[in-house]
Amino acid sequence: MPSTAPGPSRPRSRSAAGLPAVTPDRVIDAALRLTADNGLESWTLRQLAAAVDAYPAVIYHHVGDRETVARAVVDRVTAMFPLPSGDLTWRRWWESLLPGLREVLRQYPGVARRLSLFGPTTAVAGRTVDRGMRLLLDAGFGKDSMMVYGLLIGTAFQLVAVEDDRMGDERTRQRYGRDWQAERGNTELAGLAAMGQAVHDILESGRDYLSEMYDYTVERCLDGVEARLDVLTRSAGPVRTDVTEV
Repeated sequence: MPSTAPGPSRPRSRSAAGLPAVTPDRVIDAALRLTADNGLESWTLRQLAAAVDAYPAVIYHHVGDRETVARAVVDRVTAMFPLPSGDLTWRRWWESLLPGLREVLRQYPGVARRLSLFGPTTAVAGRTVDRGMRLLLDAGFGKDSMMVYGLLIGTAFQLVAVEDDRMGDERTRQRYGRDWQAERGNTELAGLAAMGQAVHDILESGRDYLSEMYDYTVERCLDGVEARLDVLTRSAGPVRTDVTEV
């Protein structure tokens, strides 16, 4: 006869099983770790559920579908961006913000691509946008302020997004590097040879070319924006101080 003795009972709750409770913060924390390890677009809801010892339906119940979790990760990363002091000049403020922005984004591949496509939410970026815009307005950019802000922040996001993609495909990076280096001895195309030599020098030195390119691009964008401010200031003309109020 088969035994009718009851077998070991299965725990009815997570606490009884010795597991921590599933909370929205814990889910997003786990998604943040998966993003740091694999990239924002490279983890699944099942992997996320396994990371918190739960079923996918539990993730959906506490936070939502995968896209909702991904948006929460982007918000969490955006909230890590530095907020430079409003006492800085407009240029010094951007020179302080943008390097720190890259440092944060490079830790979470794929987030920069999302931000370059859709931008941040006002819930987490509102104070940063407000401070940056006020400094531009106070500097005299006027109606150009929004375009200047979009140019600088968008350029930063796009540069990091490209960097994420390039670092994620090491084999292709190396192949292209070899192809360019091979041109440094080109006797017919001197410009191409110079580029090949420059690539060779960078690769041989072990310099962080992508970091250098980011900083260079940021500074040249700021140079251009500063030149635009000079045009706007000159076109506005001097402020009249001899007007008698009637």
